[in-house]
Amino acid sequence: MRVLVAMSGGVDSSVAAARLIAAGHEVVGVTMKLWGGESDTGCCSVSDVDDARRVAQQLGIAHHTWTFTDDFDRGVVDPYVDAHRRGITPNPCIECNRHLKFDRLLRRADAVGFDAVATGHHARIVTRADGTRRLARGADGAKDQSYVLYVLGQDELSRTLLPVGEMTKAEVRAEADALGLRTARKPDSQDVCFITSGSGRRGFLGGRIELRPGRVVDAAGCELGSVDAVELVTLGQRRGLGLPGGGPPRYVVDVDVPAATVRVGPEPDLLCEEVALERMVWSVAPTAAGCVSPIAAQCSAHGPPRAARIEPVGDEGALVRFVRPERRVARGQSVVLYDGDEVIGGGIAA
Repeated sequence: MRVLVAMSGGVDSSVAAARLIAAGHEVVGVTMKLWGGESDTGCCSVSDVDDARRVAQQLGIAHHTWTFTDDFDRGVVDPYVDAHRRGITPNPCIECNRHLKFDRLLRRADAVGFDAVATGHHARIVTRADGTRRLARGADGAKDQSYVLYVLGQDELSRTLLPVGEMTKAEVRAEADALGLRTARKPDSQDVCFITSGSGRRGFLGGRIELRPGRVVDAAGCELGSVDAVELVTLGQRRGLGLPGGGPPRYVVDVDVPAATVRVGPEPDLLCEEVALERMVWSVAPTAAGCVSPIAAQCSAHGPPRAARIEPVGDEGALVRFVRPERRVARGQSVVLYDGDEVIGGGIAA
């Protein structure tokens, strides 16, 4: 099988390529050049491209760099900026997977004759008895990335390989060490590639939208403090609100960007019984009507799953009803639904 391996310059994609070669596949590496601006974090730096190229040389495979900066700006960066303008908390890594790694790259791979695309994500693809596929948690729970891959439907899952999903991170590094790969000890990327460590979100967004100061008020509307940029405040935030010391902790419970007002309250004010989701992606067709058996709803990449029931709403919506009151999910964040270790769908908090 001809497999195109997305090589980020990290140890996981390096070992993914090596394992596919060992399995007898015809492998070619590709590094996606996504962000055209300054980058010193994430997976788009010049050094990452160089590491991917050199690992491909070590493995004896061809390596290409494909530039998708326009697609990245259109599908990831522009929506990220617009979300902050509207007081929404986006997840750019999920949108990168949705629009670039498992859409644009797959289409290019098809066009040039590859049978499948592989990545170094820590997740698994399970084939069920009826022939359908589901994404599942990776073997290493601490490194599991199924949350950020919930956007893969049946078509994408049928053409995707995840060679390190059955491995722990320690096993990946040990295998890279044994092969002498230059990325064996390379630290994991943690940050958004277009946000530099020096300027941060404020510097990035401040050059693209007007960041306005805002009032911080309590439930009665009494002013308690202020923020430098209301567009950078998110639900549940506790620090950076200009609040006086002493007293019980207070958290952001509402952000009104047009009114430049942030409302705070005690932690119980953050609790809710349900969350509405939009832009749903289902691994399989959702239940026709009514609430289904309890499932696990994961509301952040590494947060604890929350027991819930789901009720599909139309073709692209769902209502997640928590078994017990849970902390509210910020608008724009993804909620991924699991049946055991398998992803059954996910969507964005409305």
